[in-house]
Amino acid sequence: MLTEESGLTAVRLNSRKSSSSMPRKTGVYKPSRRFRELAGKVDPVKTYSIADAVNILKSGTKKCKFDETVDLAIKLDIDTKQADQLVRGSFSLPKGTGKTMRVICFADGAMAEAARKAGAIEAGGEDLAKKVEGGWLDFDVAVAHPATMRYVGRLGKVLGPKGLMPSPKSGTVTTDVAKAVTEFKAGKIEFRNDSFGNIHVAVGKLSFANADLEANVRAMIDHVLSLRPQTVKGNYFRKATLTSTMGPGLRLAV
Repeated sequence: MLTEESGLTAVRLNSRKSSSSMPRKTGVYKPSRRFRELAGKVDPVKTYSIADAVNILKSGTKKCKFDETVDLAIKLDIDTKQADQLVRGSFSLPKGTGKTMRVICFADGAMAEAARKAGAIEAGGEDLAKKVEGGWLDFDVAVAHPATMRYVGRLGKVLGPKGLMPSPKSGTVTTDVAKAVTEFKAGKIEFRNDSFGNIHVAVGKLSFANADLEANVRAMIDHVLSLRPQTVKGNYFRKATLTSTMGPGLRLAV
């Protein structure tokens, strides 16, 4: 039986729940002084050479307390609803990424031992698959031997949303797991277009020499151009933008 007192209590609880679920007030975003200084050097309608874009981004490094990542965004004119127009793969940047990758390997026996010697932080078969299925995700890349896919396949719901599911197209399902581990630890990256046809990749750190950043950007753009799907008609490469963690985006003249 609902009394007046219990009814008031329920109202209070409901009001607390509704107030806690209300979105926080959002103010007007105010860019930092450093960002405004960098943005002031950028013409939003101009396209920049790779060398000029790198110079502008590096001009603000002295005021930042950490080594910023340099990101490349590529916009492709593809139909992402068509499976034969998707662009994905893996690529070894000539100057690396500046980040030490944590690689695990799904393999059994001697293959697992070879992967460990190559630098894998974890290597194993069904036991490793169960560990990952239990929620362990402290790694950046997962490599798998084809023979282990019978139990790695069930990890799709765990690894898929994180972009960590091994795939032959990305080079993470291979019979030479030791070589794959070595390559990914050395800076080999995986990439794939999103639902809007964009590809986002980290191409180094601002502490890199200008020539090294330029080499990575050029190599990545050339590689994406080489992957043009045969079913794409007309324009394929729409634009590319270079930015850093705390910097503005600069459209590249490519």
